[in-house]
Amino acid sequence: MMTRRQAIKGTAVATAVYAMANSARTALAQPPPPPGEAPGRPGFRPREGRPPPPGSGLIVIEPLKLPPLPYPADALEPHIDARTMELHHDKHHAGYVTALTKALGDYPELSKKRMYELLWDLDKVPEKIRMQVRNFGGGHHNHSMFWLMMRKGGGGEPRGELRKAIERSFGSFDGFRGQLTETATKIFGSGWAWLVWDDKGLAVESTPNQDSPLSQGKLPLLGIDVWEHAYYLKHQNRRPDYVAAWFNVINWDYVAERYAERQGYSGR
Repeated sequence: MMTRRQAIKGTAVATAVYAMANSARTALAQPPPPPGEAPGRPGFRPREGRPPPPGSGLIVIEPLKLPPLPYPADALEPHIDARTMELHHDKHHAGYVTALTKALGDYPELSKKRMYELLWDLDKVPEKIRMQVRNFGGGHHNHSMFWLMMRKGGGGEPRGELRKAIERSFGSFDGFRGQLTETATKIFGSGWAWLVWDDKGLAVESTPNQDSPLSQGKLPLLGIDVWEHAYYLKHQNRRPDYVAAWFNVINWDYVAERYAERQGYSGR
């Protein structure tokens, strides 16, 4: 027969075991944090001294210099009109460079870096100007790539290894096109829709305002600007029409070159 002392001891052990099991169930029920998220910085990955990814410096983008359009302003007609290109490049992009130049005025050592380095190591930029570098520097870098991601007589579909990678990630080119179109048209307000590469492969994502995927540890391969100044003169509020037209000017050769350069990249 069990003594009173043994009964009390048995009850205590059972209670402890139940508490441990319940605690384990609770822990398992909690969703894990998104991969790579740093505390208090959703979507940002700690750099830990790692160099920028291969391909991020595929073009030299200097912080204080506005690159010229790589083609005449009317080269993308009828899909993107010349007047929009003139205003987009000569006013909006130029405005980002002017504002960034002012922000970096007291930091000559930062002015000597390439834009991808500043955006990749955004946490190392002095807090006083970090938001300006994020906004104006991001706008400068995004647009410098954007002009090269388009060309006269572009469009169609990618070929080679890039095509295979897209089919692996999205099932088909049409699957990719549908996902990028949906992402671009559903962005609330202003921002960008991207095809990016990270340590997991290809993905379609969006960023608000002028944020760069580089600041999230990802390599941008292709991006579409859905700020209203990119399309409003021709398409007014019909963003889906602009997105459909933009697919006709994509420079897949440049995108493939960026993809080829991503070898060895790990976003973590």
